[in-house]
Amino acid sequence: MTVHGAIAVVRRGGKILIARRPSGKHLAGCWEFPGGAVEPGETAEQAVVRELREELALDVRVTGREETIDWDYGSKRVILDVFICEAPAGEPRPIQCDECRWVAPEELASFQFPPANAALLRRLAPPQ
Repeated sequence: MTVHGAIAVVRRGGKILIARRPSGKHLAGCWEFPGGAVEPGETAEQAVVRELREELALDVRVTGREETIDWDYGSKRVILDVFICEAPAGEPRPIQCDECRWVAPEELASFQFPPANAALLRRLAPPQ
């Protein structure tokens, strides 16, 4: 099974937005960069904007694009398009996640992320 998703690295005031996956979902309890599945008929960029509105009630604007992550979990393969976004106004609310936080890049290593995010985390977080 392959899932195509889009995730956002949302920056504001030197911090990055992360969200904790809800119980009952694949990798529940892990922190992640918010986003979700690309629906039929939409682009990955449209999906990331929609998903942040649905999951966090946050309007974002895509300002750039990072790499595409291709990761095989064994039972599921994920292809994740990574977008750099800004959220000029409003605060996120955890609607479809357990929690969300703004964290400094150097704090990212303190949170458990899915293995697929390892290379992205190394680029975003300064060496300790």
